[in-house]
Amino acid sequence: MRLMARRRGWRRRRNRRLSVAGVVLLAVVVISWSRIWPFVLAAVGLAGVGALVWWGWRTHREIRRKDAAFRAEQRVLDANRSLEKVDKLHWRDFERMVAAMLREGGCTEVEWVGRGGDRGRDVTGVLPDGRSMVVQCKLFATHRSVVSGDMQRLLGARTNFAADVAIFVTNTRFTADAERYAQDNDIIAIGRNLFASWLKGSRLEHVLQTGVGGQGDRKHLKTWKRTYAKPRSRRRKKPAS
Repeated sequence: MRLMARRRGWRRRRNRRLSVAGVVLLAVVVISWSRIWPFVLAAVGLAGVGALVWWGWRTHREIRRKDAAFRAEQRVLDANRSLEKVDKLHWRDFERMVAAMLREGGCTEVEWVGRGGDRGRDVTGVLPDGRSMVVQCKLFATHRSVVSGDMQRLLGARTNFAADVAIFVTNTRFTADAERYAQDNDIIAIGRNLFASWLKGSRLEHVLQTGVGGQGDRKHLKTWKRTYAKPRSRRRKKPAS
């Protein structure tokens, strides 16, 4: 009990001392205000100028960064206007190319994410009609096909980043299962034939409206298989016994 009483007494004395110190400090400020106010205003002004300079520097640096990124993306696109060249690109350049093509199509706020841990979003931006988009790009060897599993991260990215539209772009084709997955989950899938048409100048709105897959008709699909599919090894017939 005595210990608790001592603590309460110590706290009261401490609070009184703090109160007295605060009153004394306030009195000193009031009495000396006529002398110190110019210095206070100068300090506030310098802080404001410093904040403005820092903001301008950050803004200028961000503008230069985006301009450099835009120019790099456009250079990749200008140098690779054919599928044959696209197939030889590094996957990062393929993503840059898609970003440039989206910007050419009238999209705004287009940004290539281009880093590890992108959580399924390679490019982000806003479509000409105002809808936000998240884009995943896959550059595969031409004999490979996109399967439904390749699209799952994009579906998660659309949810995580609250995007209105999910777009999957590839230089190859989609399996039937991948097409169904895209249809069931409202993913705009741009495959090889549709990408080639877009690369040659088709309007973005027409590309997006073409639908899932971009495989073209059966004739186009057969041509693709003839050109890019791996030939199956023929089984040797066993000699008759």
